[in-house]
Amino acid sequence: MPGTVLLLAASPVGRGRLVDAASVLPVLAAVPPAVLSGTDTANVVELADPLEPQAVLTRLRAAAAAPGPLTVFVAGQLQLDRRQRLPHLALARTTPATVRYTALPWHWLREELRLRPTGTTTLLLDLHADAETWEWLRGGNRLDAGRNNAVYGRVAPPPSRRSVAVPSYMKSVATILRSGYRPPLEQLHQQALARGAQEGGGGSAGLVLTVPGPVAGDPHAAITAAVQAGRHADADALAARHEQAAAAAYGPASEEALHWTEVRADLAMLAGDAERSCRAWLAVAGTRLSAGQPPDAPAVEAAVDRAHHQWGRLGDPVRARELGTVLAELRSRVPGRREGALDHVHRQLSQLQTQP
Repeated sequence: MPGTVLLLAASPVGRGRLVDAASVLPVLAAVPPAVLSGTDTANVVELADPLEPQAVLTRLRAAAAAPGPLTVFVAGQLQLDRRQRLPHLALARTTPATVRYTALPWHWLREELRLRPTGTTTLLLDLHADAETWEWLRGGNRLDAGRNNAVYGRVAPPPSRRSVAVPSYMKSVATILRSGYRPPLEQLHQQALARGAQEGGGGSAGLVLTVPGPVAGDPHAAITAAVQAGRHADADALAARHEQAAAAAYGPASEEALHWTEVRADLAMLAGDAERSCRAWLAVAGTRLSAGQPPDAPAVEAAVDRAHHQWGRLGDPVRARELGTVLAELRSRVPGRREGALDHVHRQLSQLQTQP
């Protein structure tokens, strides 16, 4: 099965630039696609200094939906938004004051990759953090890329004043791969770190990222196998058992239980049951809000956004009116980042009132 490769290099234009991220793309582009992916053939999508987070999200979503292995190469810089202090990948128009609106929230990347089958996704990262984000990371915060994904790379501290860093780790990765041979990922990672250190490019500086990916016996792997075999009911039944066990052990509003509710919402979507998926996401959002999570918390926004998406796929006007009323109430509390989301619900509900 062919693989998919996403090459993403992004950094702000002007004085806010910490790293010349796009400089690595010509080196990566010189590597044969099959070597980048580790498959016989591969499709490559390249994003160089993109302007809009929604455009990046669209490409990321398409890459995540592709069958077969997915390899994501990301070079760029991390910044925190001032409102929630969450990490974002800075884009071309990003400034410290506009991070929330002009940068790509890191949790968007994690959310889009969460549906990927276990063991099929690899991220190779070469990131520079600004001073605030560097302190955030040193304070014990983690750059979460999802439990099903292998992650290799490094996060470097900000360069000295009036200088722009180079993505030396990623350039080392690309140089190694240009030989036409793709060593095992752990070996590739160690070779890139060593090469960068030898060349004085700071390849081993900062925080080293090494997450090989999930262990044998992961229930997510069994669920993925059932879905791939078309056994959607079996997959949901297995997830339901884990949901019930987590609720009994930790409480129905715990992250452990909510995770499995979210898995079941995803499984309903994959089975083509938009109503069940929408109801599950609405329940997740309501539970999180009732537990005191703020309306702009990433998990709350994601749940409402996904409920909204599934609601738009409902074919039964009666069910659409019923769930739309609940969604409108939630949207009034959780407007999300997409302008006009609440207005969209109200317009759709008005049209539904005229249908039998």
